[in-house]
Amino acid sequence: MAVQAGASIEPDRRRILIGAGAVLAGVNHQANAATKGTTMLTRAIPSSGEAMPVVGFGTWQTFDIGTDRAERALRRQVLETLFEAGGRMIDSSPMYGRAEAVVGDLLAEMGARDKAFLATKVWTSGEKAGIAQMQASASKLRAPTIDLMQIHNLVDWRTHLKTLRAWKEAGRFRYIGITHYTVPALDALADILSTEKLDFVQMGYSLAQRAAERRLLPMALERGVAVIANQPFDSGGMFARIKGKPLPAWAGDFECTSW
Repeated sequence: MAVQAGASIEPDRRRILIGAGAVLAGVNHQANAATKGTTMLTRAIPSSGEAMPVVGFGTWQTFDIGTDRAERALRRQVLETLFEAGGRMIDSSPMYGRAEAVVGDLLAEMGARDKAFLATKVWTSGEKAGIAQMQASASKLRAPTIDLMQIHNLVDWRTHLKTLRAWKEAGRFRYIGITHYTVPALDALADILSTEKLDFVQMGYSLAQRAAERRLLPMALERGVAVIANQPFDSGGMFARIKGKPLPAWAGDFECTSW
């Protein structure tokens, strides 16, 4: 749903918020259950129509752990909770230390690779270095086919994009994308989407940081690119803002019962 600046709108918050959610996803506004028996909403990946649950999780710091059994058991609980709720996406990167290997080990231990949508990144300069790093990621994740490979923080993106396209064509990646987490990089991401064919774009976005709405999100919608929002709670800042505060009465207009 698009609203022109200065235009009056009907004060129906439920309709507005549902419509806005569709725009942010850059896809159609039909929400479906992620899996039978769950209530998690999905959005279709524009380039394929594949349904993707709207909530996933990142592995930065939290999955960068060693071999301690107790620590790994806690991470396994995180994965189990995600799958039980109907979620699929797990986002990682070589930048995140041992996170890829921990995810790969736990999924193998659980026999749950088919439940996960594995997204990781290439984060280095040079074609050969990029190839070596992506091969290492596939090995650590124990995933001959990676669901989504992204170019991390625009590092040497032109070089890596050629490899990503070739490997997608060969079936080694199902989808390809590009990422950055800072506000100054949003215009660069939008410029790339305007000229390059990609399946996904990932950026920092939250109620506290809405700069992506100005250009990048509309560009993603126009170009049919799926959106991954990282830092959705402003790196924890959103929780501090609402701690101890009641929900506004209008939250009930769209059946929201908790922060």
